[in-house]
Amino acid sequence: MRKNGGLAPVRRIGRRVEALARRARRSHRVAFIALALMSLVFAMGSLAWPKYVPASLLVIPLLLGGLLLRFRQLVALTVVTLAFATYVVAVRPPALPRTGFVLVLALVGWIVLTSAKVRSRLGVPGTRGESMLMELRDTLTAQGEMPTLPPGWRVEVAIQSAGGSTFSGDFVVSTVHDDVLEVALVDVSGKGIDAGTRALLLSGAFGGLLGVVPEEEFLPSANRYLRRQDWDDDFATVVHVVVDLRTGAFDVRTAGHPPAIQFDAWSGRWQTRDADGPLLGLMESPEFKVNTGQLKLGDALFLYSDGMVETPRRDIGRGTDRLAGAAERLVAQGFLGAAAELVATAGGPGDDSAIVIIHRMAHA
Repeated sequence: MRKNGGLAPVRRIGRRVEALARRARRSHRVAFIALALMSLVFAMGSLAWPKYVPASLLVIPLLLGGLLLRFRQLVALTVVTLAFATYVVAVRPPALPRTGFVLVLALVGWIVLTSAKVRSRLGVPGTRGESMLMELRDTLTAQGEMPTLPPGWRVEVAIQSAGGSTFSGDFVVSTVHDDVLEVALVDVSGKGIDAGTRALLLSGAFGGLLGVVPEEEFLPSANRYLRRQDWDDDFATVVHVVVDLRTGAFDVRTAGHPPAIQFDAWSGRWQTRDADGPLLGLMESPEFKVNTGQLKLGDALFLYSDGMVETPRRDIGRGTDRLAGAAERLVAQGFLGAAAELVATAGGPGDDSAIVIIHRMAHA
């Protein structure tokens, strides 16, 4: 069993953030000097060749500064640019309204500064903050990719965020150790960017726990971690599955999550694998029941978020029956590509949707 492997993704994320910060610090001074010189060139050019170099070009350094500079440097650049603009209208009054042009430029500077102040809370300027978040998202999404399984097993994952957002409150973490597959499908409360940022944090933490703590301790440990975050009225639901890849025996535990469903290839029936457990983050010491079963040749186990089965006009029970009916049509193709197809056809557009299909193939 791994002891430290689960922490490797978190360490990689920390190193990447540190490298981004070092590169940002080196480039800020150069960018400030370049933009200040650009403002000077535009101001002097406007005085020398007013027909070819309009004074309105002074807006460009401000806009570029909002993307490239730290907040204090941006304030200095705004002051410098406004000083140049004031000098231009003072020397060449007939060409420009004395007050109007400077006021418009000051308004643009205020808008840029306001936006930059919000982004400065990330500790990086301009688009570097958004780029860093995207890189972190991609890194943590890669953590949810399924590990290589032995012949005869296939796992598919598909996640669709609500409203086409790039951030989803649903995520998957998984690991294989000692011929045992562990998968956790997590649904964080909320939607959009708020749920997505919490999912980024939890995916790193839950991925570090998976395969490190005993399987029966995963949900209690995840619950303790979530409670330490002290998020107001926020919670997460989880379905956690452990599959012995040698025998097909599996355990299912849930925390406020829709139950897993199993397809029995011998009988052609679908069976709900209920395992009652409370939502993560709401109770101090919850207990999580376990539902045991076995995947025989041809069987499949479906894990899914409530966005796949629940809508304002449909409860989870009816939605689960509908999902099983849609999956029934994919039995003939061995569930190949079923995850992506089911998310696209059965997932609700107003909520994040995710599905994991663990299939023990009849033929390796």
